[in-house]
Amino acid sequence: MTLLDGTVVNVALKTIGEDLDASLAQLQWVTNGYLLSLASLILLGGSLGDRFGRRRVFVLGTWWFALASLLCGLAPNPEVLIAARVLQGVGGALLTPGSLAMIQGAFVSEDRPKAIGAWSGLGGIAAAIGPFIGGVLIDYASWRWIFLVNLPLAVVTVVIAHRWVPETRDPHASRHFDVPGALLVVAALGGTTYALIEWGGRLAPWAAVVALLTGAAFLLVEHRTPEPMLRLGIFRDRTFSAANAMTLLVYAALGAIMFFLTLQLQTVGGYGALAAGLATVPVTVCMLFLAAKGGELAARIGPRVPMTLGPVVMAAGTVLLLRVDADVVYWTDVLPGITVFGLGLALMVAPLTATVLAAAPDEDTGIASGINNAVARAGSLLAVAALPMAVGLAGDDYRDPARFDTAYGSAMLACALLLVVGGLVSWIAIPGRIRTTPA
Repeated sequence: MTLLDGTVVNVALKTIGEDLDASLAQLQWVTNGYLLSLASLILLGGSLGDRFGRRRVFVLGTWWFALASLLCGLAPNPEVLIAARVLQGVGGALLTPGSLAMIQGAFVSEDRPKAIGAWSGLGGIAAAIGPFIGGVLIDYASWRWIFLVNLPLAVVTVVIAHRWVPETRDPHASRHFDVPGALLVVAALGGTTYALIEWGGRLAPWAAVVALLTGAAFLLVEHRTPEPMLRLGIFRDRTFSAANAMTLLVYAALGAIMFFLTLQLQTVGGYGALAAGLATVPVTVCMLFLAAKGGELAARIGPRVPMTLGPVVMAAGTVLLLRVDADVVYWTDVLPGITVFGLGLALMVAPLTATVLAAAPDEDTGIASGINNAVARAGSLLAVAALPMAVGLAGDDYRDPARFDTAYGSAMLACALLLVVGGLVSWIAIPGRIRTTPA
């Protein structure tokens, strides 16, 4: 549900903007309100799962997410929709880290890479089919159904969790929860996001100051608190730090590419919502058939090569997508680029996840998963906030084909650069073999 919602909204942005008379900044907040609360609270969600039971917190998060989705579907204006998306992110922060931690707790170490590969593949499929499902619902029903569809999904998820998923927890988990740390990271990311989206406005410089001060305060609190939400010592492991740095770069590019590509296809290429969603089907196919293989490959040859080649191949696909313009022909302008991009993503995702978890002790599974998820969402959050402003988009420019087309090219080149840098980080800092703990 969370990964699907992270992409399905992109296809609906243009329709939501027209229906609710929203500005580009408000559409950015529709995307980023969700990412903000998700990235800010996902560490706390991982800690709660370790303490009270990962399945229990996962189920609670699923219900929360479903109820927030209902509010999204009933929103009468952009302000209510943005608030509901923030609440939806809170539910996502509760359920997301638990999904991976439950796998880590249920499989012995030698079976984890393949299991994580399946998890990554299915999650990637959910993210990739979001635009397709969104297109069908928008064209044949209403954009509101992209949120309401989460209600039956939640019911099925809870039934499966209760019937087949074992409960796991960390017996040594702290009874103390770092609420000041959680509030400070919300303020830091929120201030940064506001400053980037509203840059040029009267309050933007003050938001930047708040972000800097609260970010520094967060690091200080985490360093001095006996039982912090984020144990800074975990970053002393070079592999863990490098994998998360690479995650920040790659997922920043991934979030921005999906944001710009779906709008480009609709605003400039004249595609409907369904056609724009169908355009990304090759990513779904690549993830379905190759993501688990990526995990197996990393287990056999080590993570450095797939984590280096994956982002570079994604960058090549991104450059090919520069051909998408007013005269777009799917078979020559979209299909080659989106297929190459999907191949790189399938090669990279499972080795990245397995490397992050292998670099952390088993008792820190929840927090390690939470950190990596938070970094990924923060990357997308910051890119979607910053890139439109950086390439000269504002106000209602997303409705102007000429202005958006010019900005699209600059944005995609910036994303390709981020991906190449992510690949270089992996080549320099990721080891040749994954360290595993005894079964």
